[in-house]
Amino acid sequence: MQSDRRPRRFIDFRQGLLAGVALAAWAPLAASAIAQTQAQAQTQAPQTPPPAADGLTEGAVYVDAAGVTRQGDVVTAVGAPDQRVYLRTRGHVLRGESLSYDLLAGTATADGRVEAVAPGGTVVYASHLELDKDLEAGVAVDFATRLSNGASLMAATAVRRTETVSELNYALFTPCPICDEKGPRRPTISIQAEKVVQDEQLRAVLYRNAVFYVGPVPVFYTPYFAHPDPSVERASGLLVPIINYDQGRGVSVEVPYLHVVSRSEDWLISPQINTRIAPLLNLQWRRRFADGMIVARGGYTHERNFGDFDLNGDGQFESNVRFGDREHRSYLLSHGAFDPDGPWRYGFTAERTSDKTLFDRYDVRTPYQDNGLYYGDRRRLISQIYAEHQTDRSYVSVAAFSIQSLRVDPRFAATDFRDPNGYKVFESDGDLPLVAPLVEARWEPHALVFGGRLRLKGSAVALYRENFVGAPILNPDLVPAVTTGLGGVDSRRITGQMEWRRTVILPVGLRVEPFLDTRVDLYSLSDLPPMMGFGGNETVSRSRLSAGVDVSYPLIKRTAGADIVLEPLAQMSVSSSADLDPRIPNEDAQIIELDESSLFRMDRFSGYDLIEGGARLTAGGRATIRWSEGRSASLFVGRSHRFNREDAFRTSIPDDPARLYDPSGLASETSDWVVQGSFSPSDRIRSWAHATIDGSGDVRRAEAALDGRWGRRNLASVSYILDRANPQPGPLNRNYEFVQLTGQQFVYGNWGFTVAGIADLKENEITRSEVGLLFDDDCLRFELGFRRDNTRVRPSGPSEGVYVRLNLATFGGSGYGQGEMR
Repeated sequence: MQSDRRPRRFIDFRQGLLAGVALAAWAPLAASAIAQTQAQAQTQAPQTPPPAADGLTEGAVYVDAAGVTRQGDVVTAVGAPDQRVYLRTRGHVLRGESLSYDLLAGTATADGRVEAVAPGGTVVYASHLELDKDLEAGVAVDFATRLSNGASLMAATAVRRTETVSELNYALFTPCPICDEKGPRRPTISIQAEKVVQDEQLRAVLYRNAVFYVGPVPVFYTPYFAHPDPSVERASGLLVPIINYDQGRGVSVEVPYLHVVSRSEDWLISPQINTRIAPLLNLQWRRRFADGMIVARGGYTHERNFGDFDLNGDGQFESNVRFGDREHRSYLLSHGAFDPDGPWRYGFTAERTSDKTLFDRYDVRTPYQDNGLYYGDRRRLISQIYAEHQTDRSYVSVAAFSIQSLRVDPRFAATDFRDPNGYKVFESDGDLPLVAPLVEARWEPHALVFGGRLRLKGSAVALYRENFVGAPILNPDLVPAVTTGLGGVDSRRITGQMEWRRTVILPVGLRVEPFLDTRVDLYSLSDLPPMMGFGGNETVSRSRLSAGVDVSYPLIKRTAGADIVLEPLAQMSVSSSADLDPRIPNEDAQIIELDESSLFRMDRFSGYDLIEGGARLTAGGRATIRWSEGRSASLFVGRSHRFNREDAFRTSIPDDPARLYDPSGLASETSDWVVQGSFSPSDRIRSWAHATIDGSGDVRRAEAALDGRWGRRNLASVSYILDRANPQPGPLNRNYEFVQLTGQQFVYGNWGFTVAGIADLKENEITRSEVGLLFDDDCLRFELGFRRDNTRVRPSGPSEGVYVRLNLATFGGSGYGQGEMR
């Protein structure tokens, strides 16, 4: 399997050097002639066909060799010690120490370091090779080939029966590299068989008496084995199994089977077999259409509750018990998206589960995904239908959705509170609204208006809630002392907004952007509690008119070592009163994330229910330094000043409803400081951080992340998140502080270890952790490790178990990275 230098085009016989002869072989009735004194000669028919892509006309043969002889129609060529014979015809290339070619029959025979390259790029190596008239079928000794995906196939002998079927005797197949920088190497995994048939029409590789090897060790024998041809993107068959151990389920083995119905449809049947509980059957159906696709995934089992529970009420949890009656337990996770020609596209999601803890107890992989127009978040499932219409100047979306919560009730999240049956208390789905419909629209004209850009916006939403929910959705003054028997408050809102903004750059480089903004909201409310003289149905309207200007002055200095950019920013705006009517529920603006981009917005709340008014001044600055491509650092600091306080932004403390606090950081005359930065000293290290700091210097919210790589494959990522928006301690305080770590370190060769974990610094406990032994090379990744799950949603105490993750090149994987480490 050696490659030589490209053949020289012209060689002089008279100097006794290497000879190059071009030979033309036409149909049997055509005559042939050879010009002995030329480096290249062709026999031409009266009408010569156009040359092929390689420059040869139809049937022509090009030979480059140290010596060439001809007897009748058979041309024999031999190479030199440092150069093999080179032959090219009909898109095929042959190399070898000696080679013969029959001009009439079109057959070829080659010996010694033979290399054959087909027009499609497939390369075959052998010590002896015989090919038929089409140079497709033949016989090879010491056969070897490299497939398009890097896998290798070798055999003592090989016979190519037809253009699509090859038979190999005493063969070896491996998806792993067989050579590295040090020379030949033993593949990590391989299959050796008495006979192998590669059927390109069936697109399958069939084995007889196959033995699987891991390195030099045989680990499995089967009289028959088959897998798809490497050119197959997907084919029916068993996938790599998933093996785990969990205290509740025992040993758990999931054996996925993929059934391909057509190029556009398949089924994945994946039963989870458990030693301690009944199996869980997982199914997935995928179907592609001309303009979209549908994915439906579900699972079912019939089993009792299991886990650690206090069955006798003595305060002690019995371990790994099953109790109660068998029940039907299932889940559905599906989505579809369609994008036909034209401005419209539409889709849906359908996500539901029968048990709040089913995903956790059965270790269902990746149940929380971002599909559809609106996303649920971790531990909330969303079912929706939606449609979008988009052009270069307009956008309209219409959607309706409902949410299922799998979260522990926030009132008891910080405690181990359980109901009389010993179960964790979860957030009620009746506390969450049904949204039907939700409409968003934008439009802007092509032409400028008074030299600036005009944009019109519209929004409408209707929310229906089954249960009564007080603060922070309702104003604390509207929440009665006794809420038993009260129904949920329903609300409907329509919003219209107009924005105008113009950009002017002065000759000195100062960027000035004057803007106007006007907004009108109309609310219709139902089932308000009878407080403050309100009650029943109410209609509320409000409006706001704003004007202001943004100013920035970018400054750049280029030095020999770096580029430095300084950009001071300022905004002055004046608005009419916000008119925050206490009857308006706060459904979509409970959380605000002040950062570099939102600090200068006219509406800094994420939703519509809270609105800012009055006069304010916002100022900040950004500094950036870039050393080279991939090496930079930046820092932003900014703050906003309001000329009047806005106490309506405050909400009640859950533990003491009579006391208020400011979760937004915007209620005071001065907002929180916004500090945001990034630092990448090389292409192997990246970091960023963001924080909001109040006037006394206390950090209210913060996020930071650091990613690093060293060596060839070592890596680690650590992230930190903090929320101290509620300054008052108490059992219902929802502040949090987490650190998450993932990483892998190789210790010797391809051997190393992996770690992953999430630590709750507020509760001083590790909620999730994994540590594993790792082997990883170019074709195999194997992990064997121990994990512990101590999240609050579990029915009882922590769960511990062993996991196995396996990824094989060509054969697929068992779901590496399946954990919910976020």
